Amino acid sequence: MLVLGIITALALFASLLADRGRTAAGLRRGLKMFLGILPTLLNVLILVSIALYLFPKETLVAWLGANSGPAGYAIAAATGSIALIPGFVAFPLAALLLKSGVGYAVVAVFITTLMMVGVLTLPLEIRFFGRRVALLRNGLSFIGALIVGALIKVFM
Repeated sequence: MLVLGIITALALFASLLADRGRTAAGLRRGLKMFLGILPTLLNVLILVSIALYLFPKETLVAWLGANSGPAGYAIAAATGSIALIPGFVAFPLAALLLKSGVGYAVVAVFITTLMMVGVLTLPLEIRFFGRRVALLRNGLSFIGALIVGALIKVFM
């Protein structure tokens, strides 16, 4: 993390030397973007914190742990398919799940369905792409997520 901070500081310094105005504009735009996603990030982190408090670590491990079997995959796939969590929140959430004892394969299924399957956005997708394409894309993505989980289980 320290190396990344040093590289960022050096890049910022080089950018300031090259063009002060554009660097300042870029920093303002970045701050505006950060403030735009901050409420979403905080809301999801609060909800995840509440969920982790309500469901003890033992319950999470029993439901989603490495020994949860097909039920763990099903819970992860269903939750990921339904949830509307942006990617910048999903990966820190995955890290929290891994630290809580959830298996890598189950987390892979959750993240893959979260990013690729959209049950809540399906009506909008049907409207733009048609029923057949939307259902086919979501179905294949769901199956693909289960395959990803199985491959992670084999190789991890």
